[in-house]
Amino acid sequence: MSDLPKLTISAARDALRKGDLSATELTEACLGAVEGAGALNAFVHQTPDLARQQAADADARLKSGDAPDLCGIPLGIKDLFCTKGVPSQAGSNILRGFRPEYESTVTTRLFGAGAVMLGKLNMDEFAMGSSNETSCYGDAVNPWKIDDRKLTPGGSSGGSASAVAADLCLGATGTDTGGSIRQPAAFTGITGIKPTYGRVSRWGIVAFASSLDQAGPMTKDVRDAAILLGAMSGHDPKDSTSADLAVPDFEAALTGDIRGKTIGIPKEYRMEGMPAEIERLWADGTAMLRDAGARIADISLPHTRYALPAYYVIAPAEASSNLARYDGVRFGHRARLAQGDGITEMYEKTRAEGFGHEVQRRVMVGTYVLSAGFYDAYYNRARRVRALIKRDFEEAFAAGVDAILTPATPSAAFGLGEMADADPIQMYLNDVFTVTVNLAGLPGIAVPAGLDARGLPLGLQLIGRPWEEADLLNIAYSLEASAAFVSKPAKWW
Repeated sequence: MSDLPKLTISAARDALRKGDLSATELTEACLGAVEGAGALNAFVHQTPDLARQQAADADARLKSGDAPDLCGIPLGIKDLFCTKGVPSQAGSNILRGFRPEYESTVTTRLFGAGAVMLGKLNMDEFAMGSSNETSCYGDAVNPWKIDDRKLTPGGSSGGSASAVAADLCLGATGTDTGGSIRQPAAFTGITGIKPTYGRVSRWGIVAFASSLDQAGPMTKDVRDAAILLGAMSGHDPKDSTSADLAVPDFEAALTGDIRGKTIGIPKEYRMEGMPAEIERLWADGTAMLRDAGARIADISLPHTRYALPAYYVIAPAEASSNLARYDGVRFGHRARLAQGDGITEMYEKTRAEGFGHEVQRRVMVGTYVLSAGFYDAYYNRARRVRALIKRDFEEAFAAGVDAILTPATPSAAFGLGEMADADPIQMYLNDVFTVTVNLAGLPGIAVPAGLDARGLPLGLQLIGRPWEEADLLNIAYSLEASAAFVSKPAKWW
């Protein structure tokens, strides 16, 4: 039983369909793994009763022959997804006690496909962070460790990454606004894909920056990512940005044959001061794809240098607008008022108590760049830069590039607390390779490809054409096979 949580989604699916395993057995094994991993602080709300009921329902479906790919598969759900009757706080004190009366579209689809929810996963508050240190639940911890140092699992989907890497669940949902699926996936040695903006419904996902947010799967390998993405995707009339496009069979696209594909290597991603081991990993990944039959082409994405500042204008501006709804009136935390306090004092005290420092910082920056006199100087200029970044990618794809290979992160996972008190810009630089994908609305996937000198995982990123997740996953599948990354963290928790 203790080995069952180590199964991939595809292996568990096949065993469940053959009758070699029951959903109840698999779920009980995962619940036991979650119970024994409190030191990771990955799960912040466990739902064992719901999981057991869903597993029993899945077993009934399996016996009847009605078994979608996810039937009986235990998953963790990021706390940003609203789950009916289950605490959904987005890692924030301002939503303490909030239990939605509705289900997000993504979780509705997953549960409709027979998936089992083990509980809600830790995350940076309102998805604002790169280390999972802004959560009201406390830090999530990376299952990979160096000596006695606890490491970040990355953010904002740190709990999701930690849970999958530690084999607490078979897969997890994440969200990605500037790299929050791909960066933690790279830090923990797992796979994570951010699909094209509009491929997965945002309805019922607590908003951070609405033009950038996108949900996606975090899994143990590329095949599992294809299976889980297929279940999450599809048009949703409740989301005005949801694309009315058919969902391909992503798993069927995994042939591993990439002969004739053109892979772009952007010169602008060779940052000054890039660690030699990141350069070496990138070169190794390039060689792997060339040996698999792909053509390698040097390309230019000239406006990449402006992506990070543009992102940190646009994202806080949208956050300022989205988070204005948290006022202590309708739901969530409300501050205790002194005699004579009015509604203004209630707003001020509630937001000061409910929002953490990083959220307060971004709301203040966003409010500033949207204010009269600064709107054109900052926000509109950032939007114009965003359009130029999108055009760079369009020109590369028009020239025949099928996918673009870059590092996923500028380093391996760093220690918890190492950057928490530093200049916030140093933390923001963790997103340097990932934010362009969100600004352009493209699909991007992180695949584990090696270890650094200390034995920590490093990932590579592939960026694909819009709506071509099937092709992107197949290229990632080939890269995964060549990299043959099988390392797992030694259990200490």
